[in-house]
Amino acid sequence: MTTSQEQQAVVSIRQISKSYRRGKQSIPVLDAISFDIARGEFLALMGPSGSGKSTLLNLIAGIDSADSGTITVGGVDIATLSEGQLASWRSAHVGFIFQFYNLIPVLTAFENVELPLLLTSLSRRERREHVETVLSIVGLSDRMEHYPSQLSGGQQQRVAIARAIVTDPTILVADEPTGDLDRVSAQEILDLIARLNAEFGKTIIMVTHDPRAAERAHVIRHLDKGELLDVDV
Repeated sequence: MTTSQEQQAVVSIRQISKSYRRGKQSIPVLDAISFDIARGEFLALMGPSGSGKSTLLNLIAGIDSADSGTITVGGVDIATLSEGQLASWRSAHVGFIFQFYNLIPVLTAFENVELPLLLTSLSRRERREHVETVLSIVGLSDRMEHYPSQLSGGQQQRVAIARAIVTDPTILVADEPTGDLDRVSAQEILDLIARLNAEFGKTIIMVTHDPRAAERAHVIRHLDKGELLDVDV
């Protein structure tokens, strides 16, 4: 890989290994994985159940830590951060899109999207402007006072995506974002994610088992038994 390519990489993964303990047994999940993710790339991670793709996503997002190797995101080696620093880093640099939305039922769409901004120094007026902007981007300006129970699954996922992008994060990580949706709603969500990438330049890392979803990505990488099958680093 050339120096210019390395400079363009927003995520650099080098020799990452991860195991979990089950009693006295060590279960390897990832084995010496290395690759880069370019700024503005839309990457799909695919593989059978248990291949390590969600574990890798969690490592990139700073939710979990590796046994060995390094992950650098936006020039920051996240393994060097303390728990407090890591929490602050995640809130500023990572937007999460989950399969089951993870919305708070007693909060409106507006309030769910505003949550990440409560950790910032933005004023109430600035927070409202940010929330209204992202709800407009996801096509829910007319639903901002609705509660999750008043929204369809596709609309709830749109709220979750608005929440993920409201802080203008460095990367968006999506774990099976269409896994709980019908085919039409899934296509609409994929259209929205692709638009965030194409129009707004968002770097997106998406775990999926659906080949149709993966086709939307620029790059597809396959994991099997903890190993990356297509390596070009």
